[in-house]
Amino acid sequence: MVQKIAAPKTKVNNKAAVRKVIDNFMAALCSKDVKSMMSHYAPDAVLYDAKPPFQVRGAIAWRHVWEACLPFFPPSFQVEIKDLVIHAGTDVALSHYLFRLIGTEKDHPAAQTWMRTTTGFKKIQGKWKIVHEHGSVPFNPHTLQAQFTLEP
Repeated sequence: MVQKIAAPKTKVNNKAAVRKVIDNFMAALCSKDVKSMMSHYAPDAVLYDAKPPFQVRGAIAWRHVWEACLPFFPPSFQVEIKDLVIHAGTDVALSHYLFRLIGTEKDHPAAQTWMRTTTGFKKIQGKWKIVHEHGSVPFNPHTLQAQFTLEP
């Protein structure tokens, strides 16, 4: 008797696992739960943000950035993600997407633009961890001013 062996769905499962990390991170962000947010980062992650410091090395330093930043977010908000693309191999993955905050205070400064994010993941001890992240906003090269827009 010949036994059929199903093709592995590793790439599909890895994409779904990376999507779950993104969703769990965003849920923690909406709750302003820094401990849960940081659980998704590798200890030696390197991060580039849209505001100074432009480069942060390590999850502990990144935690301090988030702790300083979250008080400027709306008291209550959700996150909208647009154009999410995930490329996943067996132990590394990459995602890029746009996101914005949607708050009950429509005029809140933190809810006035879309952010661009590229995130690199690595499977460490069986769990997907963020090893690199780059967040940015577009700018006008003529004025050197950031371009905040609700129309990506």
